[in-house]
Amino acid sequence: MTELELKYGCNPNQKPAAIYMENGSQLPLEVLNGKPGYINFMDALNSWQLVKALKKATGLPAAASFKHVSPAGAALGTPLTQVEKQIYFSNGLDTSPIACAYIKARGADRLCSYGDWAALSDVCDEATAHYLAMEVSDGVIAPGYTDEALAVLKAKKKGSYNVVCIDPDYEPSPIERRHIYGITFQQGYNAFEVNEDLLNHIVTQNKELSQQAKNDLLLALLTLKYTQSNSVCYVKDGQTIGVGAGQQSRIHCTRLAGNKADNWWLRQHPKTLGLQFVDNIRRPDRDNAIDIYLSNEYQDILADGAWQNTFQVKPEPLTPEEKTAWIATLSGVSVGSDAFFPFGDNVERARKSGVSYIAQPGGSIRDDHVIQTCDKYGIVMAFTGMRLFHH
Repeated sequence: MTELELKYGCNPNQKPAAIYMENGSQLPLEVLNGKPGYINFMDALNSWQLVKALKKATGLPAAASFKHVSPAGAALGTPLTQVEKQIYFSNGLDTSPIACAYIKARGADRLCSYGDWAALSDVCDEATAHYLAMEVSDGVIAPGYTDEALAVLKAKKKGSYNVVCIDPDYEPSPIERRHIYGITFQQGYNAFEVNEDLLNHIVTQNKELSQQAKNDLLLALLTLKYTQSNSVCYVKDGQTIGVGAGQQSRIHCTRLAGNKADNWWLRQHPKTLGLQFVDNIRRPDRDNAIDIYLSNEYQDILADGAWQNTFQVKPEPLTPEEKTAWIATLSGVSVGSDAFFPFGDNVERARKSGVSYIAQPGGSIRDDHVIQTCDKYGIVMAFTGMRLFHH
């Protein structure tokens, strides 16, 4: 197929809409089910680039959960811990490496992943399809599907779930173009390869980087490469735990992503794990309830008695002191930034969420102060020398 007509563009009034190859060649993808829209394809193609690059950089299966052209989460296909199975609602499910990757990508920020676009670096198997079938999701892109997986996905959303298969060998043109307000922009395709060589220039006193830390930093950097800038990403044990996207201020990116990382960790607090939900509660309602439970507004909801619609027994709230103490136990987190940290305040905020490793381009006139702040806490920091803006 050389052109695929779409229902409309970003909004219903933006017609006509289509995707096609400028040179008239065949599209490198095929729609196996559903009718993806303009934003769907923007998410699909950005997310596919991310997972393909992650697989190349780490050798591990990778998955991403995209919303509005930025990842809500991304992860590598390593085994799930028992706690992860519980907080990602995957207890009792069969899991494969690629299924684990998506479960963790989705679990990074389940609230933001509601209605996501999923991307898989490997062929979608039945285990991954069954998990996708349980979640509220718009579609999936992968280099292939088993017959069993395709049958499961075609039954989702009354047969309208979007399933896209992409040619894994496709390489884009070295020049890319876009139109804004009737004016054509042209630039070279960002083919810069993120790999371990970027982590060799360690500028701090502490220079110890484990293989796990290297993989986590690569995951952070590649996530940033396909996240709307400015952006900062927190990663732990092969999965993003906080993505701060599209902020005008670097410190706001760091705070936003750090707050998400804190929330991810608070979901593992014994009180959160012990929440007793009413029978047959929907997965999105459970996600919302946990988010509210961890929020500052929860005491008001307790007072109103609304908890009875969600929980079997009235939950004991997490006090501010308990939250602070629990967050203080988070450690071994990696952080990437798509442009330099202009001030040491970014390091100070990152440290509060257990950050031990940082990768950023460097190049600020205050690099010395940023390095000193890292040295104060024994944080390892590498200067990559490469900015990763994405718009």
